[in-house]
Amino acid sequence: MATTAFSTPHSSTSTIYDPNALQIDPRVEEELRREERRIEEYGGDDPHEPAPKDTKSPPTFSSDDEYDSHKVTWDGPNDPENPQNWSVRRKWWITALCLLMTVNVSFASSAPSTAGADIAAEFHKTTVEGNLVTACFLFGYVTGPSFWGPGSELVGRQWMFWIALVCYTLLHLGQALAHNIETLLVTRFLGGFFAVAPLTNCGGVIVDIWDPITRGTATSLFTAGVFIGPVLGPIVGGYVVESSLGWRWVFWLMMIFAGSCTIVAILFVPETYAPVILQRKAQRLRRADPEKNAKVYAEHERADWSIKGVVHRTLYRPIQMLILEPILVLVTLYLSLMYGVLYALFEALPIIFMGTRGFTEGQAGLIFIGVGIGTTLGAMTTLPLSRHYPQLLKRWRGFPPPEQRLWGAMIGGPCLVVGCFWLGWTGQYASIPWIVPALATVPIGFSVSIVFISFLSYLVDTYLQYSASAFSANTIMRSAVGAGFPLFTVQMFNKLGINWACTLIGLIGLVMSPIPFLFYKYGSWIRSKSRFSPCYDLKIAKELEAEAAAASKNIEKQV
Repeated sequence: MATTAFSTPHSSTSTIYDPNALQIDPRVEEELRREERRIEEYGGDDPHEPAPKDTKSPPTFSSDDEYDSHKVTWDGPNDPENPQNWSVRRKWWITALCLLMTVNVSFASSAPSTAGADIAAEFHKTTVEGNLVTACFLFGYVTGPSFWGPGSELVGRQWMFWIALVCYTLLHLGQALAHNIETLLVTRFLGGFFAVAPLTNCGGVIVDIWDPITRGTATSLFTAGVFIGPVLGPIVGGYVVESSLGWRWVFWLMMIFAGSCTIVAILFVPETYAPVILQRKAQRLRRADPEKNAKVYAEHERADWSIKGVVHRTLYRPIQMLILEPILVLVTLYLSLMYGVLYALFEALPIIFMGTRGFTEGQAGLIFIGVGIGTTLGAMTTLPLSRHYPQLLKRWRGFPPPEQRLWGAMIGGPCLVVGCFWLGWTGQYASIPWIVPALATVPIGFSVSIVFISFLSYLVDTYLQYSASAFSANTIMRSAVGAGFPLFTVQMFNKLGINWACTLIGLIGLVMSPIPFLFYKYGSWIRSKSRFSPCYDLKIAKELEAEAAAASKNIEKQV
């Protein structure tokens, strides 16, 4: 997948879709079955589909659905090689490894933020240039997904983790030993390019191994890791910078953490991408008996991995969707604001607590604990909000309306506004106890986490086979915004004041907070006009209406 994939309620290995529960048009039934098989195979953009289909035309049938004795598939529904059939204990172990990798690379994005002033002073640069250590890393996040996502679909998740983590770890040498700021910034950019691989592919791993019901819990934990890392960074970095070790030891500690995670990943992270596992199985069969199995093949070997096909999926299609899809545009704008606010806090909180209240760098870093508590609460809140999903899956035959994913965003949007106003107007005045503005970081962290989970899940359920392209466009845009915010945050807070700078951000959040409510009401209509959304729930809804009408007529006849 091109980016992180969040819980998709589809897998042919689960009993979420029962065609015998109600009568359904055979054409729609076959289309739903094929979609479930496709998502089990790929979980994101289908390499066989370089261009969008007309979602309003009747489903077509291809020879791909016909039985082929030479094509390698799973050895029955209980094949132990199928990641969906691995033990629950092993799945949670893999999920924990994904969480560890995610925390590690996101920790690296923010840990040097507290060292910006010291770096600028040593290299005789301005504070703005010192703050580029965070921005350059995030600019690496912008360019990385278009490489690591297709790479994982071509050669598998495992190899992408290994290559990216080893290079990411070694690049810390250039940061810790840099003799000028240019070397530091270039290696930070490259570090971000390689570090984004776990953020891009761990979501795909979760889709690979978990069934649709449990996947929501695993996704919430993974998302918590995305935000726990940036929160831990300033806490650790602040105390290291103000100690006798100096700012270079921030990078040495990052390298030690990265190296440990790399060793663990190399030893314990297995291949989970089903098409690549089946490809390796086909290769084993051909090696074992070259004559008998000469015609044996895996479907992945016949996918469109030409340069044109890959560029279409990773570059052209995301840009095309960002231009043509109003849902994707508005969701991307909202999440970009959330991401920018998170990284703006790395520059804003030192101003509030060091400049106004005289905190040390280490003490100011501890304020991020509130953000961490908020993001964890946000991830946990998604669990009760998803309890009704198993019933929806049965009722909607595996494809419930995507708008059911928006409850978290509807709750989280107003929380951002409240948190920004609270932080700004209590942080401005030194006479107000420090704990009051510090507590404001909890609703801000809560809103960032729960809105992210809600909207990214919404994108997956909306675009299905094109969700990877939607995620790629979203990741690129929000990372660019996140990289830009630290560059003007200090100037904005100094010129406007803490109160009015936070008010400005809060007002922007207030303007955008109705977006999930509007999508909840009008999302199905917007999706019906989309070129990329399959809208299976709308087709199922028509079938259910027809069945209800038929049942009503039968009751009237009996009466």
